Amino acid sequence: MEQEKVPVQGQVAERTLSLTASWAFFALSIVINSMGNVLTLVTSSHVHPQFLGSAYWTAAENNLGIAVLGNNSMTLFWAFMVLGMLTSVLNAILMHKWDWRRIGGNFIFMLPFSIFIQWFSDIFNRIMPDATTLPMVILYVFINFLGVAFIGTAISIYQRVNLVLHPADDLFQIIRFRYCHGNATIAMWLSYIPPTIMAIIAAFMQGGIYNFGLGTLFALAFQGAITGWADRFIFPKLKHQALDIGN
Repeated sequence: MEQEKVPVQGQVAERTLSLTASWAFFALSIVINSMGNVLTLVTSSHVHPQFLGSAYWTAAENNLGIAVLGNNSMTLFWAFMVLGMLTSVLNAILMHKWDWRRIGGNFIFMLPFSIFIQWFSDIFNRIMPDATTLPMVILYVFINFLGVAFIGTAISIYQRVNLVLHPADDLFQIIRFRYCHGNATIAMWLSYIPPTIMAIIAAFMQGGIYNFGLGTLFALAFQGAITGWADRFIFPKLKHQALDIGN
């Protein structure tokens, strides 16, 4: 797979995109990302038995959130918000510096993202019934995979805009350009170590894990590649802006 040219560590690439365009791309991508995450969760929970699963970070955060907070109407919001900000601390460690502006940007991302997650979850859970026939199951599998594709595409867009990032995607970007020479697929796999730890903790706390399955495997195998593909084919003139991967 073609790799993007990696900047020298410590250098900050020039920002060529206007602030208005940057916020427009960001707004579009955060809606696509939250919708994609919820589509994987809802399709997973509405197919019985639950073999489908959701995107990897989504499943891990949802499981740990339920294990700690219980399954209530605000679990998704608080799970995504708190675990996201803990990930931003890990990013600071990997960057070898504590950047309050970057962490503040993570928070700015997480607040609307967590709200959209809860909002889309309420909507799709109301309008999408349980899959009771084979055609419905096949349709939900397709929608689940489409959700993963939405996530990978959204990651590509707002990582290139690089205005503010989800902490997990900031982690992915740090690993991708600081440690993996721009390779999106390998970086995505490495960035799954923290949610794996979350899932293990949740399994011990609640005696099992949920929303892991076929869709999770699809995300593991292809989400990074989808992000790399979207870099080249979705808004191809949009390049990585002001990339900072530390010293």
